[in-house]
Amino acid sequence: MNEPALQDLTVVNGTNILSRRRFLKGMACGSLLAMGSPQIVQAAFSGFTSHKTLSLEHHHTGDSLKLTYFEQGRYIHGALEEVSYFLRDYHNDAVHSVDPALLDQLHAVKLLLGTNKPFQIVSGYRSPGTNASLRRHSRGVAKHSLHMEGKAVDIRMEGVSAKAIRNAALTLQRGGVGYYPRSNFVHVDTGEIRTWHG
Repeated sequence: MNEPALQDLTVVNGTNILSRRRFLKGMACGSLLAMGSPQIVQAAFSGFTSHKTLSLEHHHTGDSLKLTYFEQGRYIHGALEEVSYFLRDYHNDAVHSVDPALLDQLHAVKLLLGTNKPFQIVSGYRSPGTNASLRRHSRGVAKHSLHMEGKAVDIRMEGVSAKAIRNAALTLQRGGVGYYPRSNFVHVDTGEIRTWHG
């Protein structure tokens, strides 16, 4: 634990006492953390990580992948290509580059959940043809889905409720978060901040 700076201490009867300023500052920070301030949470997960690693399993293909995609302040190009292939449209093997910010969202959710369990991918990239086909069979598929831009993913995690994943994603205040409890998955994307229940 950090010791208070000397100028923040007052000595009374031989006892060190924090200055009023230092005390109030500590109380304010503690209150923000206790309230789960999105700004504090965002600061906690941005800019301070030397490397970012994800574990993924694909529900439909059976593929699994564990890799570091960010290291020493930059994204690793080869790792991004590997993830893009992993998240390909499994209906026709079409590949689209993944938005690195989407991987950052998954990484931050993993940290908030306090687990190293793999994300199970229900749906990653969707080609326009696949998206149109799915729209004909389901009301829940958006015409201009961010899945078609490599900016969305549908996930679940073994032993972790969809509600817990949704709550962690909402805490980040980044992009869209869709909650599908009956199908047991959560949609996250890098679009505008919004939420919905499917």
